[in-house]
Amino acid sequence: MAITLFVYLLCLVAWLGGMIFFSIFTAPVIFTVLPVGEAGKVVSGIFPRYYLLGYGAGIIGVILAFYFTIARSPRLCWGLAAIALAIALVLTFYAGAIVRPKVDAIRTVAEEANPDHERKAEFDRLHRLSVALNGAVMVLNLLALLSSAAALSPNV
Repeated sequence: MAITLFVYLLCLVAWLGGMIFFSIFTAPVIFTVLPVGEAGKVVSGIFPRYYLLGYGAGIIGVILAFYFTIARSPRLCWGLAAIALAIALVLTFYAGAIVRPKVDAIRTVAEEANPDHERKAEFDRLHRLSVALNGAVMVLNLLALLSSAAALSPNV
């Protein structure tokens, strides 16, 4: 059980830590140091790995959270963690598999001096959606982590 719990917690930490590090440190520095076009290329190169981390850690985390819901007490805390992670995983797949390719297809509009208004508006809308989805995934991961901590607390 200790190894299973370790793998579960490692998935949560890797997924949440990767999102926080990329969002708070990596992306802002890249866009500060490089011109917008180059920064966009670098970030676009990182995103497939970013989402792959979310897919892998999310799938394993969801499976183990549901396992703990069945195998351990308190079931309510583990169940809440499992549901939060399942929703986060669905949002991650949507952001990575649906939204990201659409953003990549029109990413160059952000570099243009006189961009097409409709393409720029679509890029901005998709970017906002991507940011919102990733923010929601972070909040859901925090909820799962809190719920897991509560489940592991001897006072619950």
